[in-house]
Amino acid sequence: MKELNYYKRTWPIKVEKEINANIKDLWEIISREGNLNHVHPFCKDNYSISWDGINSIDVLEYLNGLKFIREFMTWEPEIGYSLLIGTKNGKKSYVVWEISSKNYKNYLSITVYPHFMRKYPKIISYIPHKIMVEPYLKKYLKSVIGGIDYYLKNRKNVPSNYFGQHEWFSEK
Repeated sequence: MKELNYYKRTWPIKVEKEINANIKDLWEIISREGNLNHVHPFCKDNYSISWDGINSIDVLEYLNGLKFIREFMTWEPEIGYSLLIGTKNGKKSYVVWEISSKNYKNYLSITVYPHFMRKYPKIISYIPHKIMVEPYLKKYLKSVIGGIDYYLKNRKNVPSNYFGQHEWFSEK
C-alpha cells in the first residue's frame, strides 16, 4: 500500500455538520456493516467483502451503477475511521470520517483528499480543483452527512436523491 502522504498530496475537501444524536448512536450507524444502504442518498447497494473494523472492505454501488471499493485504514470506536475509496483497479481517494464534540454539541465531518490531479503540483491543480472538483464534492458530502442526520432523526432510510440529484452519482 502506498504511503499515506501520497494520498494527502491533493487539496482536501471537508464538510462538517452538527448531528442531533449522542456519539454512541452516531458511531453505531456510521460503523454498521452495510450502513450506506440506510443513510446514503446516492447508494444503490452497499455490501461488505469483509467487515472487521480496521481491515474492513466493502463495495458502494451508486444509483448510476458506478462501483467503488472502500478499504478501511484506521478504525477508532466513537471517534472515526479513514479509508481509501475508488474503482477496483483505479485511482483511490483518501477519506477521513470524524466525530467530535464542541460546546455540548456533536458533529460529524468527512474530509476527502481526491485522487483528481494528485500527480500535479498544487499550483497547477488549484484552479481545476476549485472549478471542477470542490463544488461537486461538497454537494455530495453535504448530502451524505445530511442522510446520516435524516436517518438518526427519522429512523428510516433516506430516500434516493433526497437532497437533489448529483451529476456524478445519480442515474443518468
